[in-house]
Amino acid sequence: MDDKSLMENILLLEKGVCDLFLHGTIESPTANVHTAFSNALNDSLCLQDKVYDKMAEKGWYPTEPAEQQKVNMVKQKFSAQG
Repeated sequence: MDDKSLMENILLLEKGVCDLFLHGTIESPTANVHTAFSNALNDSLCLQDKVYDKMAEKGWYPTEPAEQQKVNMVKQKFSAQG
C-alpha cells in the first residue's frame, strides 16, 4: 500500500472516530463522561486536520477556492432562514 492510500485510510478512520466521539459527547449521561468524550473529540479533530493538511501539502487532497458569488448565495440563503 502506498503512502497516499495509507493517508486516505487514516483520514477516513479519523472522520469515523470523530463521528463516534461527537455522538458520545451529545449523549453523555454525566458531566465527566461528556468532558471525556469532548476532549477525545477535540484531539481527533486536531489529528484529522493534521492528516488533511499533510495530504493537501502533497497534492493528495486538492481543493478549489470557492467563487465569491457562490459564497454570497449560501450566506444569503442561511441568513434568510434565521
